[in-house]
Amino acid sequence: MSLIVTGEAVVLELRPASFAARALGLAIDVAFHAVLLVAVLVGLSAAGRDLDDAAGRALVLTGVVFCLVVLPVGLETLTRGRSLGKLATGLRVVRDDGGSIRFRHAVIRGLTGFVEIYLTFGGLALAVALFNDKSRRLGDLLAGTYSVRVRVPAEPAAAVFVPPALLPWASTADIGRIPDATARRAAQFIRQAGRMAPASRAAMAASVAAELSAHVAPSPPPGTGPAEFLAAVIAERRNREFSRLAQTRRRNSAVGERLQKLPFSE
Repeated sequence: MSLIVTGEAVVLELRPASFAARALGLAIDVAFHAVLLVAVLVGLSAAGRDLDDAAGRALVLTGVVFCLVVLPVGLETLTRGRSLGKLATGLRVVRDDGGSIRFRHAVIRGLTGFVEIYLTFGGLALAVALFNDKSRRLGDLLAGTYSVRVRVPAEPAAAVFVPPALLPWASTADIGRIPDATARRAAQFIRQAGRMAPASRAAMAASVAAELSAHVAPSPPPGTGPAEFLAAVIAERRNREFSRLAQTRRRNSAVGERLQKLPFSE
């Protein structure tokens, strides 16, 4: 796992791509570029039959540069780190800080990749990737990037409930209107708690709980942890919203039935 600190000071765990996944993605990209290059060269040879040798060589060089450098750089820039091979293997190239790559990173990777992949038949890229913990090739080391897995099994929705020990307190607590920003932070914590590092999870729970405590009375029983307090408030708030919604629906249904029983009048 790779620990990344976001702008919210939340530590997330990203999964670096394995050597096998990167090798498979690279093989798909090389095959695609090779097929495209052959098609381009065939088209250029048919279109430039009347050209002299110098012009023909210039066209061939242009086709090679376009298929093996310009196209990969453009794709990675526009897709923020994806390519055909990475799409097929569920990978993405990111910066060392976890952010999306930009044109500068794609250019460094593309120019270096032409040397380490095509001029050395992939030997340099594979040799370098074998001897670092994130399977990074030389272009990644120079650009400050690496590949991560983005196609992972879908995680089930986080089940939030009031801890049994806090049920008596939560049922009678006065929960006021929670500001939108605080509600968003609480929802973010609930979604990401399982993927956060322990220290970051504890710090964020304490921070959000301190914000929520200003809108909840009375205070929870002594000894209640921030995470338990958060779960109790969020779950009780949700349960009360569901109850109010159910009552509104029943009331509207009753009004509708009464209206249907009234005699029709012109």
